[in-house]
Amino acid sequence: MTSRTFASWTLEQEARALLSRLSRVRSFALQETMVPAASLSIEAQAAIERHLSRGRHVLKRQVQRYLDWLASAEGRAASPADAQRRFTLLRLRFNVVLSDLDIFSEALSQRSEADSGVWLAGLDVVARDALALPDFFEAPPVICYLARGPGAAIRRARTRLPAGGENPVAIIRVPRERMVGTGIASSLVHEVGHQGAALLDLVDSLRADLALRPSECDEGAWNLLRCWISEIVADLWSVARLGVTATAGLIGVVSLPSAFVFRIVPDDPHPAPYVRVKLSAAMGAAMYPHQHWDKLKKLWESFYEVERVGPQARALFQALESALPIFVLRLLEHRPAKLGGRSLREVLPSADRTPQRLAELYRVWSQRPQLMRRAAPTLVFAVLGQARADGELAPEREGDLLASLLRHWAWRSTVDVGEICATTQRSAGQKTQKVSPRIVAVG
Repeated sequence: MTSRTFASWTLEQEARALLSRLSRVRSFALQETMVPAASLSIEAQAAIERHLSRGRHVLKRQVQRYLDWLASAEGRAASPADAQRRFTLLRLRFNVVLSDLDIFSEALSQRSEADSGVWLAGLDVVARDALALPDFFEAPPVICYLARGPGAAIRRARTRLPAGGENPVAIIRVPRERMVGTGIASSLVHEVGHQGAALLDLVDSLRADLALRPSECDEGAWNLLRCWISEIVADLWSVARLGVTATAGLIGVVSLPSAFVFRIVPDDPHPAPYVRVKLSAAMGAAMYPHQHWDKLKKLWESFYEVERVGPQARALFQALESALPIFVLRLLEHRPAKLGGRSLREVLPSADRTPQRLAELYRVWSQRPQLMRRAAPTLVFAVLGQARADGELAPEREGDLLASLLRHWAWRSTVDVGEICATTQRSAGQKTQKVSPRIVAVG
């Protein structure tokens, strides 16, 4: 056997081995072990399986074409180096396809964990409710998973995956240390806000709108707020959906050593934590006026005294705080094209998320706790978070209630025939009537 023939034979064996390994990449439906209540929605499962199946089929065709080329006259005449180069590209492509698989596998493998798996399915329902804006966009499926560390993150739907295709679902990483309590909602809905902002093209339209600085605002402070707009919009979404729960939860996330709380990094899209909490409270006060926002603001100031920073930094923080009222007004009055002429103030806030209404609902639900199962999940988190802030709900009771509700939402999404039919129709690309995201109570 000549060296050229031996090289060709070796590469053929490697390519066939690649096909063999590819054939063992199974559907998640055939390998993940979880109770039905912990599983993804039918819509999310179908979207993920379609995406991964396309990637496997494309790679299989490419490997087969390579084998055909090796057997052709052109392939037999090619140098070993050329044949090896072509195979190396195929192997790299195989690894990229597997990286897509790993992205979803990381999120799905936790569904087999006792309690956590079902809670995650419940968080999927919460995320779906938080993202719902049916008059303005069709929301993609959302799946959640747990990770170490205090922060959350999102891989948005319709963004590019390593293998080159569009991500079919939004994947939200939530901090394990926040399970289970109302604090998880602040992190979760903030990440949902990034997806909602992308669906409405909010970041680009707001940056353009905010390019004109009001004369009464410091230029440096205004430019920083404009630079931070992507994170600010996500916080706005969280406050709109959760009320006081969003700001209280944010305080829990960004309570760090003072050096980090007062740090301003110009090219970082995240506002300095000291400013971020005040922004959250300012947005909440503008949407849902109440003394609670000032109470939270003063609490934050008592934790981190700005007088301790240097005079130059203190002057910048004062300029930022002075700009907040005008900035928040501009933010809420913004009218992106995808809202059809309506402002964010008209679309995002909800009449049932004011502190007064949340406190009233908690009094009613305390007498009739079964009503919580009939309410939208984000409303439940908002009510319980408000009660916690009011001192009406102990953290132990809060944890027990939410663990029970997450299990209920997960179970309900599994057995609710109406929901299953709706997601099946959406997956098939059929037109469906828009329905409320409200969870129907059992019995």
